[in-house]
Amino acid sequence: MNIVGRELESDGFEFMAINSKLKKNPQYVCLKEKVLHFIVVRNVEFPNDPREYDESLMQKVKDHALKFEARTYFVGVGLSNAADQNLPVYLNEEYIVDYQGLIEI
Repeated sequence: MNIVGRELESDGFEFMAINSKLKKNPQYVCLKEKVLHFIVVRNVEFPNDPREYDESLMQKVKDHALKFEARTYFVGVGLSNAADQNLPVYLNEEYIVDYQGLIEI
């Protein structure tokens, strides 16, 4: 979430709400140019594709967002161990990030 939050902030998004609790969506509710944005963030372990998302979940979020005239986005952040992508990501060890930005739903 930190990676996404920094990018949103640098892109001019104003945070209205941030939710880091598991199974609570969206993670970010932001305002940019007077438009509300709902953003769902998921970490994705290697070798899964961070651009693939749960269509059912995202449709629920989009339906909710439409009630508020908000745009809906998915952000997948792929993480893998820098030494060996088949090993888990460990705290305080180097890792590789596969982040390709917002995907509008």
